[in-house]
Amino acid sequence: MFLNIKLYRDLKQLVIFFVATLFLSGGVFAAEIHVITSGAFAEALLTLAPIYEKQSANKVIISNGSSMGSAPDSIPSRLSRGERFDILILASPALDAFIKSGQVEAGTKVDLVASVIGAAVRKGASKPDISTVEALKKTLLASKSVAYSASASGTYLSTVLFMQLGIAEQMQLTAKKIYSERVGTVVARGEADLGFQQLSELIPIGGIEFIGELPGEVQQTVLFSAGITSNRNNLNAARDLIAFLASKQAVPMITQAGLKPVLSPLPW
Repeated sequence: MFLNIKLYRDLKQLVIFFVATLFLSGGVFAAEIHVITSGAFAEALLTLAPIYEKQSANKVIISNGSSMGSAPDSIPSRLSRGERFDILILASPALDAFIKSGQVEAGTKVDLVASVIGAAVRKGASKPDISTVEALKKTLLASKSVAYSASASGTYLSTVLFMQLGIAEQMQLTAKKIYSERVGTVVARGEADLGFQQLSELIPIGGIEFIGELPGEVQQTVLFSAGITSNRNNLNAARDLIAFLASKQAVPMITQAGLKPVLSPLPW
């Protein structure tokens, strides 16, 4: 009887020690947070994820895809194939569509950054003028080939801006939508004279030169937001990462990536 009690106590202490060790190492609460982001926030997330991981037991697993469109690696296509993610970060209107469909949980949306559209040419090429609306129109008409993204910025150019400038017909001959890679990469290869995309997506690309943002009168500022999916693995871990991305601590890295922090209040 005495031996059984002693054995019980020894086993109990061993279990307590084991649990305490896991607790101190973060093992009990460690989670893999699977995030998919569209291009505008991609560079900022690559910088921010290691910083978050140093102060959290959680691991951030990053995937990338355009916020809209039917390309195989776009976010809508990947979700339709049943791929699972905990957090989506993409253009706010696109995220709203996922909330409406039930794929992203209502009440989890947090606006992270505002992004503007810029233009670039191949490094060493002459820099055309896009500083005014009239100059932008002349530059577009003079360019032999114009590349734009398959995501939010490209949708704006092809369905709104070209029509607003009265050049939609002409641009059908010279403008092309780029799928599954950055517009800047296409420009750097010399496959387009001029490329338009979110500023934060142009900045990291080598072999190109940034020539400016769209003029204010025709600029489109897009909010990029995070939301937690309905089939996420760990709600608290997902909330924790979003809280970090929306915090003042993240501001310097977000600004450096060519984005404007929003610092939205958290909905939970």
